[in-house]
Amino acid sequence: MPGLPLTRIPASDSKQQAIRCLVSNTEHLPETSRVARVDDAKAFTTFLLDPRVSAPIYTLPTDINVDTVAKFIARHLDERTQGDGLLMIDINDSGKVVGYHDIQFWPEWSACELGGAISPEEQSSGKGGSGALATFNWLFDVVGVDLICETAALDNIRTAKLLERIGFKYMGEIESTLPGGGTRPSRYWELSRTDWLKSRED
Repeated sequence: MPGLPLTRIPASDSKQQAIRCLVSNTEHLPETSRVARVDDAKAFTTFLLDPRVSAPIYTLPTDINVDTVAKFIARHLDERTQGDGLLMIDINDSGKVVGYHDIQFWPEWSACELGGAISPEEQSSGKGGSGALATFNWLFDVVGVDLICETAALDNIRTAKLLERIGFKYMGEIESTLPGGGTRPSRYWELSRTDWLKSRED
């Protein structure tokens, strides 16, 4: 997405290469997430058709169906090959998709943006918060990024409260570019490695 991250500190060539290598070889995230494949399109579509999941998220296809979701997954697989994007899904014991992570990396800035959602039935179970914390730890400790960005719709109070509780710094409103064209106002946060490490010491 053009314009992100707002904070830009150039990374060394070796750091950029290390991030791209780690991303391109990632198969799983902490907890239960794994790389989404094109043959997951039907199950993922069923999950995304719930407006409680997809309505607040601007990065998803405008029209959600098996074809558009398959293309969405394929694009992320290409990004994974290049080391600058990951699409991970969570699948329960019944084979249903119950959550996903969409991560955009900017190796040149040692930064990334994390998006995604969990099943509405699990939104008050604490799984969203614990899963986010595990992923933030993985991004900082394993991938080695120095900055994580987050955006959310202006009325997405749940995400705003979670991010600020974790320690993200609110940076104001930005214009997010929609996949189908146009823009949408979003709220924007950042969390640096330095602040994350400091918060874990407190």
